[in-house]
Amino acid sequence: MAKIGLIDYGMGNLFSVQQAFKRLNQPLNNVRDKNSIVECDALILPGVGAFDAAMVNLQKTNLIPSIIDWVNNGKPLLGICLGLQLLFEGSDEGSLKGLGLIKGHIRRLPQEENERIPHMGWAPISIKNQCPIFNNDLGSDWMYFVHSYSACPSEEKNIVATSKFGTTDVTAMVWHKNTGACQFHPEKSGKKGQELLLNWIKWLENAEY
Repeated sequence: MAKIGLIDYGMGNLFSVQQAFKRLNQPLNNVRDKNSIVECDALILPGVGAFDAAMVNLQKTNLIPSIIDWVNNGKPLLGICLGLQLLFEGSDEGSLKGLGLIKGHIRRLPQEENERIPHMGWAPISIKNQCPIFNNDLGSDWMYFVHSYSACPSEEKNIVATSKFGTTDVTAMVWHKNTGACQFHPEKSGKKGQELLLNWIKWLENAEY
């Protein structure tokens, strides 16, 4: 069984993520320092809140160099919600630089008729590119979103799935090297969210890095 670390920097709903993995019989270990990272086979970067505040909190943990080395070395990481956005170079929401692990920028959701910001609730996703943990069975399924900003990767190949916000296609999931990240909350997305997390756990058993 893979040893998975859940990065605790004060900006994530750790309990709901832990409960989701508990239902899959997969324990998580809270990671608060670089020594804890060394002991892990895979990492989860959660996140709820504002971009700049999250980057400040991450800086305080001194984990940023370790996370960057982790991803650049091709080791598995799963980002959730704000955890996805932090992987990019920057955000309309703030002025601080992101981790810069995926080329692109985080943009505020556009004003759409009959749509509210933040986008909060269930929405269907559509597969755009394949990745190791996403299969066709997950296409067109509904996932739970809470966000006001959306990732705009520089390379379309990094976009695994999109969702509609009014007439606009927004990034729902990305994949880069062995890093995957969801704008939606798989831990709050019922059976299909659990299926996605289980796919990730199974993939970790044979991942090459």
